Amino acid sequence: MRDLLIAAVVFGLLPMVLRRPQVGIYLWCWISYMNPHRLAYGFAMTFPWAYFIAIATFAGMFFTKEPKRIIWTRETILMLTLLGWAFITTMFAFYPDEAWEGWVKFFKIMLMTFVTIMVITNRERLQGVVWMIALSLGFFGIKGGIFTIAKGGVYNVMGPEGSFIGGNNEMALALVMTVPLIAYLRIQETRHWMKVGLTGAMLLTTIAAVGSQSRGALVGLLAMGFFLWIKSRNKLMTALLIIITVGSIGAIMPQAWYDRMATTQEYAQDDSALGRINAWHTAFNVAKDRITGGGIEMFRAGVFRQYAPEPNRVHDVHSVYFEMMGEHGFIGFGLYMTIMAFAWMKGSSIIRRTKRIPDLKWAGDLAAMTQVSMIGFATCGAFLGLSYFDFYWHLVAIMVILNHLVAQQIANAVTQGVGKSTKKTANVRATVGNAA
Repeated sequence: MRDLLIAAVVFGLLPMVLRRPQVGIYLWCWISYMNPHRLAYGFAMTFPWAYFIAIATFAGMFFTKEPKRIIWTRETILMLTLLGWAFITTMFAFYPDEAWEGWVKFFKIMLMTFVTIMVITNRERLQGVVWMIALSLGFFGIKGGIFTIAKGGVYNVMGPEGSFIGGNNEMALALVMTVPLIAYLRIQETRHWMKVGLTGAMLLTTIAAVGSQSRGALVGLLAMGFFLWIKSRNKLMTALLIIITVGSIGAIMPQAWYDRMATTQEYAQDDSALGRINAWHTAFNVAKDRITGGGIEMFRAGVFRQYAPEPNRVHDVHSVYFEMMGEHGFIGFGLYMTIMAFAWMKGSSIIRRTKRIPDLKWAGDLAAMTQVSMIGFATCGAFLGLSYFDFYWHLVAIMVILNHLVAQQIANAVTQGVGKSTKKTANVRATVGNAA
């Protein structure tokens, strides 16, 4: 039944994708983040849904008459540069077959990220992308939060098997990153019942992240919660929500959870932590020895025997930073960190430029919550190897699109306001110099 439902949704919407390619982006987000086919039991599990959605989206882009262009910014140029550098490192990879398979996945993620930038050309479409990501991952947040409460936090919250978020740590990262997007939707919502529903979704998604039993999630939630408060318009209400959430978690989670979280302070006795540190040293040693790094999927026994301080302690790298460093060398690591820094700076620029423009308040809110989501990725990602996670690249795309929309609206307002001396026009003119 689930297989037929997924088929009905996808194939039912494909004709619409041919006329409105943005619908293809919404479908792609649904398939990529919620992974509904991984929740089925029959043919849907292995059917290439993403392939058909991508083909229909490309066809829709070709046949529709509206202009399409890539927004060339320092972020998009560096993203293409990183993809090209990853192509070079893959040619010199320790494990070529596995590396090429990984590069193809990275290429597909980057391709659809750039398609998103080309197709999402206005506020309504951008809102659609945010809603689709929030709903797709919020499904697991609401479901996982209820599960954690019902079971007293005894069992791990997991993601769909065979997906990017299949493990408890991966699921936790995705949920931590989703909370700020739900917060943004809540800020924009005017209907009381929807506001209440989104507040509940935030609470349950946070509880689900804690219920994953991931220690990295706890660190990410602490950092994300602090920045959520800093970036929030209504700090009193945000503080109240945080207090309620912390109180709820304290009442739900068992002693075993507290014992596990306490091990973050005792890493010297934690075999998992020692394994990660050994893998981080391995990544650094590979990057120091090889300008191209070891290539995607390099963290295997043979590499550890040659580069690890403890050759027999083979462990997954569990860090987006050391994963990028080991697999693509210091050049790849530098590109990755520069993209992250530039995306953050772009968000700060958007917030600053829209602060005094009521019509662009939504853009400042979205930039702020996207930054908070990036904080969740940056902190949780320090303990989890998801460098190629499409959610992160979509956050960068959101910043690029948002900046372009803000610059357009400011420029239009200035053009339309020539000769006027209203306070609103004066505010707009004051910001136009920073619109690039």
